[in-house]
Amino acid sequence: QVQLVESGGGSVQAGGSLRLSCAASGFSSSRYSMGWFRQAPGKEREGVAATNIGDDTYYADSVKGRFTISRDNAKNTLYLQMNNLKPEDTGLYYCAADPRNLGFGSVIHRTVFGVWGRGTQVTVSS
Repeated sequence: QVQLVESGGGSVQAGGSLRLSCAASGFSSSRYSMGWFRQAPGKEREGVAATNIGDDTYYADSVKGRFTISRDNAKNTLYLQMNNLKPEDTGLYYCAADPRNLGFGSVIHRTVFGVWGRGTQVTVSS
């Protein structure tokens, strides 16, 4: 059974850091494009960061220089290191995967990813 389970969310003050983890099971995540999305209340789910099978990366402009996406293939786990967090980073963060080697444009769309986790909440207070 293909499954993604996120963890590492929490409540922090602005300027703080969190590291999100996404544990994959039922498939080898190294052979999938993987991504992080977030959704704030009343807003659309937006792509935050992604990496493909060739290790190309994508970052939303709003997180460039603050967030880093990485993989640990031995642990079959995807990470999102988030530094210098801002209140506008608040939201439910989802991990996503797709077996294709995705190309990234100016944005990444939720519709291209076929496997989703249930999300982990990140709350940043000012």
